[in-house]
Amino acid sequence: MPAHSVYQINLQQQFGGGEVYTRFFTLALIDLGYKVILFASRKADFWESLLPAGVELVRVDGAAEILRMLPQVRSLVVTQTALDAAAAQWVAERHVLCGFVHMPLYERNPPAFAHYHFLLPVSRHVLDSIRARGYGNVFAEPMYGVADPRRVASGGAIVARSEYDWDRRKLRDRLLGLTEPWWRMHQSMTEFRKRPGLTLGIVSRLTPIKQFPLMFGILAPVIVRFPRVNLEIFGGGGYASVRDLRSGLAPMLKQVRFWGHQPNVAAVYPRLDFVLSGLPEKEALGLNLIEAQYCGTPVLAVRAPPFTETVIDGQTGFFFSDPREDGGDSFAQLLERLLAGAVRPDPRQAAAHLERFSYTAFRQRVERALAAVAAAPVTGVQS
Repeated sequence: MPAHSVYQINLQQQFGGGEVYTRFFTLALIDLGYKVILFASRKADFWESLLPAGVELVRVDGAAEILRMLPQVRSLVVTQTALDAAAAQWVAERHVLCGFVHMPLYERNPPAFAHYHFLLPVSRHVLDSIRARGYGNVFAEPMYGVADPRRVASGGAIVARSEYDWDRRKLRDRLLGLTEPWWRMHQSMTEFRKRPGLTLGIVSRLTPIKQFPLMFGILAPVIVRFPRVNLEIFGGGGYASVRDLRSGLAPMLKQVRFWGHQPNVAAVYPRLDFVLSGLPEKEALGLNLIEAQYCGTPVLAVRAPPFTETVIDGQTGFFFSDPREDGGDSFAQLLERLLAGAVRPDPRQAAAHLERFSYTAFRQRVERALAAVAAAPVTGVQS
């Protein structure tokens, strides 16, 4: 295996946590002396502004094109979006195939993973889920991530944008996407101003793994009892995700504002009193919660993995019980405490905790993972 070439694959078309991960993994590889070739979707328009200098960016339409472009010599191939089973088998027979696992194997078990030589979990929660599926081809250390939200744009006002990520493959989304500019013309372009009271924020793509509609189906009737609590939502999602979230929020919609995806999230976090998690079991890491702490904004999170790996209760935020277990009673008690003047922690005081999510610590984990990959057998996969 050539010591200085890594072929990385990320075919995601929309920007999210996996793309942030790709950026910092690429930075670490370059710092460690590797040449990086990234295969990315032609439909993803963010890579040029996200990647460091020196990366060879290769645009493709899918895995079949990648297979034709990989070198003849055995090389290290690392996926950020998992290949299908047939493509994974083909690559594993000719190369060393590794993959970051960005989601716990909760109600899912991608068949391609049986062909991977090495799986790289982003958290202990994900690591435990991989082992629970019987895989032995897993790096025994969580990779975590880098708490640095200063990755894309900076400066400028926080202005309301569309909360929808239109899927142009669907006729409904194409039609709604075409009409959205018309009906948005009749709305004022609202610039964010913090409202009086307690400001909770969601800073995240509105994806099903967050389970926001389910969570607010329980918590919205609780929050509406506290009219001084405001919820500001920064992030976009598909039509169904936004529709379902609005339905879950229905009892408290007067306390909610949608701001859409913001390119400068580093400016968003300090404007919030707390950043709110979703439900835990489908979540892999919660990079947004780590970023918030890095910016000095504490978080409110369900007391369960992976959040128990990334939040220190009372120091970088507060835990509450899963509302599916207590109907939101714990969350209501927490709101009462906060509105009564409970001390708001400053996560930046937890320096040792944040150091786990520094770029330096991440690069060291990448170096250890690559050493483990180099030492592992590549002729077969244990499972």
